[in-house]
Amino acid sequence: MTGKTIAELHEGDHAELTRAVDPADVASFVDAVGDHNPLHSDPAYAATTPFKTPIAPGIFTAGMISAVIGTRLPGPGAIYLSQDLAFLKPVRAGDTITARVEVAELLRGRNRVRLKTVCTNQRGEEVLVGEAWVLPSRQPVPYEERARTVVPRALTPCSVGARAVAAWARLARSLLSGKDLSELHQ
Repeated sequence: MTGKTIAELHEGDHAELTRAVDPADVASFVDAVGDHNPLHSDPAYAATTPFKTPIAPGIFTAGMISAVIGTRLPGPGAIYLSQDLAFLKPVRAGDTITARVEVAELLRGRNRVRLKTVCTNQRGEEVLVGEAWVLPSRQPVPYEERARTVVPRALTPCSVGARAVAAWARLARSLLSGKDLSELHQ
């Protein structure tokens, strides 16, 4: 992949990234930033809230917009200047989120790009909307995308909770689909 310069961008250009929300990724994020709100990791607590189940931190979802900006549009070398966000719907483990950015305005003389940003779930519902300003690199930046690495995770309360939620989700899916319980360990 190669980052685009302001000269290569046009209003209406867009890019997106789709990813399933993995409970272990949410737990790692929560641990990394220290957001130990039980709403994100404690099913018993979450059951007492309007959400009924744990939800991903909003900024976890917003991070997907950052990924699109840094890897796709404008891409490698871009500098994220600002982001306005509105969180519209909760994101839960197992959801599939598509983050999309679209060039809304170009300030060529200042090397600035305004992007419309949106994340939708697997049902096409907007879960997050906003607007970002970015500074594209002045020269194309070639960058080889690396495969996602799996880092062994320490057993923290959030990661244990996320693993428990994932196990319960697999159990529920297997019971609803009629699969043999031995398939749960895949």
